[in-house]
Amino acid sequence: MGPLYLITPPFTQLNTPYPATAYLKGFLNTRGIPARQDDLGIEVILHLFSQQGLTDLFDRIDQADHPTSDNARRIIALRANYIHSIDAVIAFLQGKNPTLAHRICQDRFLPEGSRFAQLDDLEWAFGALGIQDQAKHLATLYLEDLSDLIQECMDPHFGFSRYAERLGRCASTFDEIYDSLQTPYTFIDTLLIDLLEERMADIQPGLVAISVPFPGNLYAGFRCAQWIKKNYPDVPVAMGGGFANTELRSLSDPRVFDFFDFITLDDGEAPLEHLVEHITGKRLQALLKRTFALVDGKVDYLNFSLDKDYKQADCGTPDYSDLPLDRYISVLEVANPMHRMWSDGRWNKLTMAHGCYWGKCTFCDISLDYIQKYEPLTAQLLCDRMEEMIAATGETGFHFVDEAAPPALMRELAMEILRRNLTVTWWTNIRFEKSFSKDLCMLLRASGCIAVSGGLEVASDRLLDLIQKGVSVAQVAQVTRNFTEQGIMVHAYLMYAFPTQTVQETVDSLEMVRQLFEAGVMQSGFWHQFAMTAHSPVGLEPAAFGVEATNTTLGTFANNDMNYVDATGIDHDQFSFGLKKSLLNFMHGIGFEFPLQEWFDFPIPETTIEENYIDSALQEPETEKWKPNAKVVWLGGPVTGRSIARLSKKDDQPGIALKIVDLHESVTIKLPQKEGEWMLGILPQLSVAAEDRVNLGYLQENYTSAGLTAFDMFWEGRGMKNVRERGLVVV
Repeated sequence: MGPLYLITPPFTQLNTPYPATAYLKGFLNTRGIPARQDDLGIEVILHLFSQQGLTDLFDRIDQADHPTSDNARRIIALRANYIHSIDAVIAFLQGKNPTLAHRICQDRFLPEGSRFAQLDDLEWAFGALGIQDQAKHLATLYLEDLSDLIQECMDPHFGFSRYAERLGRCASTFDEIYDSLQTPYTFIDTLLIDLLEERMADIQPGLVAISVPFPGNLYAGFRCAQWIKKNYPDVPVAMGGGFANTELRSLSDPRVFDFFDFITLDDGEAPLEHLVEHITGKRLQALLKRTFALVDGKVDYLNFSLDKDYKQADCGTPDYSDLPLDRYISVLEVANPMHRMWSDGRWNKLTMAHGCYWGKCTFCDISLDYIQKYEPLTAQLLCDRMEEMIAATGETGFHFVDEAAPPALMRELAMEILRRNLTVTWWTNIRFEKSFSKDLCMLLRASGCIAVSGGLEVASDRLLDLIQKGVSVAQVAQVTRNFTEQGIMVHAYLMYAFPTQTVQETVDSLEMVRQLFEAGVMQSGFWHQFAMTAHSPVGLEPAAFGVEATNTTLGTFANNDMNYVDATGIDHDQFSFGLKKSLLNFMHGIGFEFPLQEWFDFPIPETTIEENYIDSALQEPETEKWKPNAKVVWLGGPVTGRSIARLSKKDDQPGIALKIVDLHESVTIKLPQKEGEWMLGILPQLSVAAEDRVNLGYLQENYTSAGLTAFDMFWEGRGMKNVRERGLVVV
């Protein structure tokens, strides 16, 4: 059998590979199964956005002779400029041509289409010296102009992070996708299939596994499978990934298997290994794991394997070999430092824990394995994998793609990173829960955490209770303050149109969001309209949430998104534009003074939220209820001490002056002599490099055994508060 060929079809991200195939290849390495992988999305983009690709594009547009808009005609008239500049711009966005930034920021290098009419205030956004970012933003607009041209003149399905997404959404029957696959290739299809033909001839695989994470990858995945079945009929083709896991759990249309031989569900490691064993004659088809196949002309679900799934600790380190890591493109769509995280920079993807430790949110697919099956890794293993990936990729940036990273594991990971003296940059998704104290945020920052994203959802305490989010708006404000004060950026996922949500609650939710941004404790956000899914508590029991499902009959293809009628009868669609427009302004730090009515072209009620609601929540002091087993860690710089005759003019007792030298300044903090001597002695044990972690209970016992009294009074005193501000944290 030839190698297993793992494919991600177009399109996901421009700046970094989607990690599914890298995860699977890492696992296959542990089983001695040879594998190759390709991200055909970035390959198609690089072929399209090249001198030859644009030459072919403009020639095809000429042949098509479709009516065009003024903007399209302008771009076509400037074809020579686009063809001349494209290779240099792509190289710049790949980080290979940084000096081009100066020319891009001049007015006479990039041709400009309609996207440039929406240009931000560049001086405000990038300042006088932010020329690299400014150029990246301009180059992104340049590519978006070309994308608009492709959509208008050649292929309406085209998008940089999705392709033919509409076909994959709410596709309860296979009819429309099937019919689309019978039509001639589009321009993008041709580029894709030419690449696939080249790779198949080179690799000669024994099995092709196509990962379809999103609806925007589905059509291209089917196109790949269609071509393989026609040209390599003896090579089995399998599909897995997020789309199959959520949408195809009740698949029954046999036509799907004109394209795929197998479709697997949930964690792909064991099912994929079983397929390899089956193809090589070592396993009966009936003993496959979580796999659909066509048996006697009917779709059958094969799941008689007695083998258990692999533990996450046994799945190996993600392997990014074969992927062109130096050719991915960093783009900058919005001049917002947090929002750019998804499109700028090359991130190694890892997962701290499989599933979600909370697992209660009523809008979420908590009945499915990818949420329900919670399995954390250890901090030691995570750091081992980080070091392996740094050695393999040369990249020290990590995006932990958890559903919600567990705070306790984040703490342990941060301490392990510091203990190993790793210089890394990382970010992840969280819940805004109270565990994220000021001290924990300080520790996370010290380890290299630069950003977090989390679900605020509907910023209404009533609806947050209905969602079972386990947080309040005030708590979210306080947690985001803790992150922001440590320089960790915060992105919020926001939701509207949740069942029973009133117009007043939508307006009040927007006011909460406005205040959070104005207070500076949130840097980025995105509004999502609620969608009811079959595997969520709302979808499983809609009547309990005041909605009525209208498509309860299972389709033969995708069955996850559900149509419903909300008892309120409110047209929530009308809020979409105003919510997103206001948020875009807030992310740019403007528009806070506008009345909320300014964002909508229809009457809305006045908000009932007090104008200082968030400010008042932020004034609440953090409640410090530490447990005796809480770890005490010194994150500050070198400390020396000298004796002083008296503490102050008003206090003539002798003391110790602690001198703390940190990265920014040197600070002197005075403590009573005995307490100061004790502090100098204990600090080395609190170092991040110390093998044994000291907890608060031990610290108090050590303090008492040194003949000192009134630990609580000392700990809460002004001197110790200053020491804690300089890096003594309790986590």
